[in-house]
Parts: sequence; structure tokens; C-alpha cells
Amino acid sequence: MTDEVMKDLKTRIDKSIEDLKKELARVRTGRANTSMLEGIRVNYYGTPTPLNGVASINVPEPRLITLKPYDKSALKDIEKAIAEANLGVTPQSDGEIIRLAFPPMTEERRKEVARQVKSKGEDHKVAIRNIRRDANETLKTMQKDKKITEDDLKRATEAVQKATDAGIKIVDEVVAKKEKEVMEV
Repeated sequence: MTDEVMKDLKTRIDKSIEDLKKELARVRTGRANTSMLEGIRVNYYGTPTPLNGVASINVPEPRLITLKPYDKSALKDIEKAIAEANLGVTPQSDGEIIRLAFPPMTEERRKEVARQVKSKGEDHKVAIRNIRRDANETLKTMQKDKKITEDDLKRATEAVQKATDAGIKIVDEVVAKKEKEVMEV
């Protein structure tokens, strides 16, 4: 009985951590990163298509991303989609390739981004604590319904807390790593 609760708890904590990693991958650091372009959709012949489905994406230099459309007629649509994504860079096209040059971040901007990273980390810690609360409520209901004993409840609650602490520790590590990356000059 309690195994199902623990399995659900761990699955939900893992999903929360994965979500945090995906969100932080989109955060702009001083370096060009192709994951910043994830989620951008290009209106390609009336169909919203992922950017990597209409162009090859490369990072030839640390502060530059190049996009080479598979179909040159999509060049303007790609430029428009990138401009609408508000990446903080202006797409520059030569008719063949689109270049996204990322200027170095100022110290003030780096600190602001680091604060955003911390905030996203805190949001995910709250989510993990909510997952803990749900698991504990489920366990208490099971004990009330006489499906588990009081000793089982105590053991399961301790296991839930350990899993929660482990999840929060991972969130802290992921956030610290990203903050370090952001503050790097």
C-alpha cells in the first residue's frame, strides 16, 4: 500500500526536477545555446513547425547561433518567429543563413538572471513540498481507513520526508550550477 504512495511521490518529484531543468535550459547565459530556441514555432506553410524542423541550427562560436533553412522560402518566417520569441537578439540574415549574435551580458543583467533562476528554483521547491503534503494526506487517510497501522504511517512519513529532502537537494544543486553558469564572464 505505502509502496504505491512512495512510487507516486518519487515520480512526481522527478517530473518537477525535469521541468526545472527544461525551464533553466531556456534561460540565457553569456553563451549561445541551442536549447534557447526550443519551443519556437515557425509558421511553415500554415503549420506551426518547430524551428529545428525547418532549419539546421549550429553554434560555431560561443556567442553566435546560425540557422540555415532547409527551404529558403521559409527564411522570412523563421526571422519573424525568432523576433517574436523575444530572445533579446535581432536575427540578421544574408539571404542564406540567419545569424543570432548574443552580446555579452552586463554584471547587472547577470545578477537579474541569477535572481530569476533562484526564483524558479524556489517555485519548484514549493511544488515538491506540495507533493509531500499530498503523499502525507494520502497516508493519513489510509491509516484512518485502517489500511495501514500507526507504525506503518510513521515509517512511511519518514520515507516521504527523506524523498522530499533528496528532491530539494537536487533542486538546490541544479540552481547553484545554473547560477554559476550565469555569473561566469
